Parts: sequence; structure tokens; C-alpha cells
Amino acid sequence: MPVPQAVTKVNKAVLNKGLRHLAGHGWFVELEHRGRRSGRTFHVPLMAFDRGDAVTVALTYGRGVDWLANLRAAGGGRMHLRGELLTLGPPRDLPPAEGLARMPQPPRTMLPLLGCEDWVELPVLTRTPWHRW
Repeated sequence: MPVPQAVTKVNKAVLNKGLRHLAGHGWFVELEHRGRRSGRTFHVPLMAFDRGDAVTVALTYGRGVDWLANLRAAGGGRMHLRGELLTLGPPRDLPPAEGLARMPQPPRTMLPLLGCEDWVELPVLTRTPWHRW
């Protein structure tokens, strides 16, 4: 069960602004995606787990999040991850067992307790040094 919509709205309005400052530290990243209708560029803080050729993201808000729909429509996006700028290919849904197995501890234990059931893989096409958007 994804995080309730009421919590999502508060996070978008308040928490995301603060969490963006953690991007590049530990599991925190900043995802850049382009709006499929507006064409605007958006930056969203996420927790992502690097596997070298791909990045795995737990969909704690479910599959209906705007950033995922935008990445699917555009065929990818970009991500700031620990001093690197990653160019990402199209998202691929992961089976729940595979997504969970890719998580390190403590997220592997915590995410099921939070009701997270969905994961996505974002293939890494290129890596360059991070200099800012």
C-alpha cells in the first residue's frame, strides 16, 4: 500500500524542498525529469540505490507518481548521485522480490513495513562529474 495522498501533498509542498539539499549524500539523489504536458523541468528528491549499470528506486508513493510517468514518456531523465550526473534510460518495472533483494539494510527491512510493494530500475547510460544543473 503506497503512502496516502494527503502525505504526498505535504511532502511535495514542504519536505521535498529540504530533502533536495541532501542529494548526493548517501542514498539521497535528485532526479531531473521533464513534464510530459507542460515541458517544464522538475527536480525531485528520492532515495536510490546504485548497482553500476542501473539505479533501483523503491516506489513508496506507488506507480502513479508524476516523475515516473514523465520518465516513461521521455524515455529517461537525469540524476545527481554522489558527485556524478547520470543520464538514465527508460524505467523498467521490477518484480517485488527482485526489487526488495536489491535494497541494502536497513531499507530492506523498513520498506515492507511501510507498505512499499513496487520498485523500478533506471538504466544508467552515461556518468559524468556533477557540476550543478
